[in-house]
Amino acid sequence: MNYKDKEQKKEEYVADKVMALIRAVSNKSNSENVILQFYRKFINFEYVKFLIFDPAALPIITIFILLVELILNVFVIEKVPYTEIDWKAYMQECEGFLNGTTNYALLKGDTGPLVYPAGFVYIYSILYYVTSHGQNIHLAQYIFGVIYLLQLWLVLRLYSKSRKVPPYVLIISAFTSYRIHSIYVLRLFNDPIAILFLYASLNLFVDRYWFWGSIFYSLGWFKTIEQLFVCAGVQLILGAPFLFTYPIEYLKSSFDLGRVFDHKWTVNYRFLPKPIFENKYFHLTLLVMHLLMLFMLVKPTMTYFQNYVRLRELEKQFQPQLDKQNTRIRQTKPKKNKKSRSSKQQVESKDELTRDQQAFIKSFEKSLQRTSGLKERKKIDPEERPDQQNLAIHFDQCTQLALMPFFITNFIGVVCARSLHYQFYVWYFHSLPYLAWSTPYSLGTRYLLLGLIEFCWNTYPSTDFSSITLHLCHFVLLGGLGYNVYKTLYQSNISQRQDEKANESIDDNQLNGSISLEKSKMKNN
Repeated sequence: MNYKDKEQKKEEYVADKVMALIRAVSNKSNSENVILQFYRKFINFEYVKFLIFDPAALPIITIFILLVELILNVFVIEKVPYTEIDWKAYMQECEGFLNGTTNYALLKGDTGPLVYPAGFVYIYSILYYVTSHGQNIHLAQYIFGVIYLLQLWLVLRLYSKSRKVPPYVLIISAFTSYRIHSIYVLRLFNDPIAILFLYASLNLFVDRYWFWGSIFYSLGWFKTIEQLFVCAGVQLILGAPFLFTYPIEYLKSSFDLGRVFDHKWTVNYRFLPKPIFENKYFHLTLLVMHLLMLFMLVKPTMTYFQNYVRLRELEKQFQPQLDKQNTRIRQTKPKKNKKSRSSKQQVESKDELTRDQQAFIKSFEKSLQRTSGLKERKKIDPEERPDQQNLAIHFDQCTQLALMPFFITNFIGVVCARSLHYQFYVWYFHSLPYLAWSTPYSLGTRYLLLGLIEFCWNTYPSTDFSSITLHLCHFVLLGGLGYNVYKTLYQSNISQRQDEKANESIDDNQLNGSISLEKSKMKNN
């Protein structure tokens, strides 16, 4: 190899080293840019505020809540002593069924006869085998811990879709309720399982799986008129072994509306003397009050559901167009401070949203901001947040219209209950933040209502003061809900009249235009 070849090899080697160094510096610069972008996006006060106060952050906060709840439930199970109340009785009742007894009058436990429908028997029969004939209570506690976490995820999913309540409210509510954790993992009551089916069905309903939602809702309760046949069918199938053998005993025991509760355990009517508490006319009065309240909600409920269906239909219309626009935006990202004609021409294509559609989108978002109490977000420079250039409408926020009728009718049932026992708190605990944020009250009043309700349920044994306070909180909350529901109904009626007038004026203009056209044709002829 001559001197010239050696020099050429040396130059190539140096060039390769320089290029490698440039690539290393470039990669380092890119990694530094990624770190800097991450820091600017997430490590700042604005993002912390977003996580705490903005309901749009709930999908992220849900992960945090579930992880903390997992640790908290394990700690409670391992460190807090278990209290036996009904678990052994449940196992005894199921043992009788598993031994071949289908006569509900003969299925009993230490705390009394079996008073729950067939679904309870099947579920607890499974738990009977899984927990070694009910003896492995520690395992049962962990099973109920899983039930708690699963239900909490379903609840937070509904809150994430509705964007009604700020994340910090749900964090405080989840972590501070001793009574709820006790009901699930320290008492093993059957109520949490029914509530799990309820929230599973609500999630299926808002995802428009009506058939499966009705099945799950039937396992907890019932649904709307058109789905009642599905619910009734589920109940008939579940109760078949008992209905074909001892139907009267089954119906009398599992659906006994005349059952008298023990005054010793009442949370809401401690201030009443026992004779009044057990009086059938008092029970009848509560039933009439319950039916009247439900009757008053018929029209608002229909309005809510009708508007929910309409908005879902609009979603079908707009979402494909938004997806096309977002695809186009991703494919034609303009460079910084440069507005090319080609990008404008692509945006102004035939698939673009019309002005009327864009106006609807703006009014839709503003109306949801008003109903949820949110302020319009500050506009962010698209160069700082390139990931948020996409067009989007959170149509799932209209689930507020679907959830409100379910939550408020359930709440009315709690308000008018003949007696509330401590385990019944799970019936409406997870919907309380939603209900409180659906009232016109100030933040301080909402916090006070939630705090007092929690105080009343944590007072054991209940007192005259705690019972009266619970009723006062319920009525104040119910009054605020009624005010907002009828206000929404009134505004909906006004909007409907305005739309009808606008349509009439359009029809009149079209009619006048056609008449003028006919007159001009006659003159020309």
